[in-house]
Amino acid sequence: MTSHESPFEIAVPDSDLADLADRLSRTRWPELETVSDWSQGVPLTYLRNLCEYWSTEYEWREREAGLNRFDQFRTTIDGLGIHFVHVRSPVPDACPLVITHGWPGSFVEFLAVIGPLTDPGAFGGDPADAFHVVCPSLPGYAFSDKPTSSGWGVDRIARAWAQLMTDLGYNRYGAQGGDWGSAVTSRLGFLDAAHVVGIHLNMLSVGTDSGSEDLTQAEIAALEAMKYYSEWDSGYAKEQSTRPQTIGYSLVDSPVGLCAWILEKFWSWTDTDGDPVGALGADRILDNVMLYWLTGSGASAARLYWEAFGGRLAGKIKVPTGVSIYPKEIFRPSRRWAERRYPNIVHWEELPRGGHFAAFEQPDLFVDQLRKFFRVVRE
Repeated sequence: MTSHESPFEIAVPDSDLADLADRLSRTRWPELETVSDWSQGVPLTYLRNLCEYWSTEYEWREREAGLNRFDQFRTTIDGLGIHFVHVRSPVPDACPLVITHGWPGSFVEFLAVIGPLTDPGAFGGDPADAFHVVCPSLPGYAFSDKPTSSGWGVDRIARAWAQLMTDLGYNRYGAQGGDWGSAVTSRLGFLDAAHVVGIHLNMLSVGTDSGSEDLTQAEIAALEAMKYYSEWDSGYAKEQSTRPQTIGYSLVDSPVGLCAWILEKFWSWTDTDGDPVGALGADRILDNVMLYWLTGSGASAARLYWEAFGGRLAGKIKVPTGVSIYPKEIFRPSRRWAERRYPNIVHWEELPRGGHFAAFEQPDLFVDQLRKFFRVVRE
């Protein structure tokens, strides 16, 4: 621990849990949808079943203890309090690695991979693949402070992460991210190239060749997926990028509303055969929902879209780059599209299963991908 950080432990007041229980018990439910699938949103029965479990069986104190088994800290960077998990490897020369989540995720996405990444020898791996892992919570998310003025977009967050790694004493480090984490990680590789050994991404947002005549079948499929996303799956982004405060009232006031808003994306973006609760487990999904609910961060998290959505920061990212493409990812660009912005791709792999929340859905594959890439760029 440095002078810049203070130990942090999650300790939710009993009154907050009592308030949640009361709100869940008084939910005013809408009528059934008029279709037999998810095309109008989260089906009533599916959501009621999850929320019934939340109300009657989910044990926050047990889950809280599980989250607290990882060392957590708070520090102040650029005037804002930042929460982060920091687990040092028992291998002294491990590679420092900052991993960044996105929306509607949190650091709970990475809980299953922290052990194998920091102590591979204890999980049947090679100690030479070890990392010191840092998982910050984005500004306005979970236990990081909520910005009180505008300006906390991707560029500023990346600069804060660079400062965080410096404050922790890491002169050379790697970075990983998906969703907003991909944007932050990419910017970090651009801004702090002198200290970043390489970046690994599991979601890419790059330009396409929609009018090209020599598109591959995979590229045609990628364009079709992007068209579907634009027409049917991006309403949340339009709302959060234009009116985050408006949707924020519902997300902060109604636990069921918040749960539905998040759950829909776990259905849409995961490789779980349309049943995210069955595949990922109600407890794990609710752990993530709880970090938004207990911290009242529905509005502040949505505001990142208003800050950063719709524009890509200029500049090619020239640090060594690794890319893992999962079949249920929102965007699945081709390598030739990606190389225009990331000209130094040294690892590219298309995986057989998994989706947007790679570490959460497929922790073993996620760990394997990071090990493969960083073996190439470690110093």
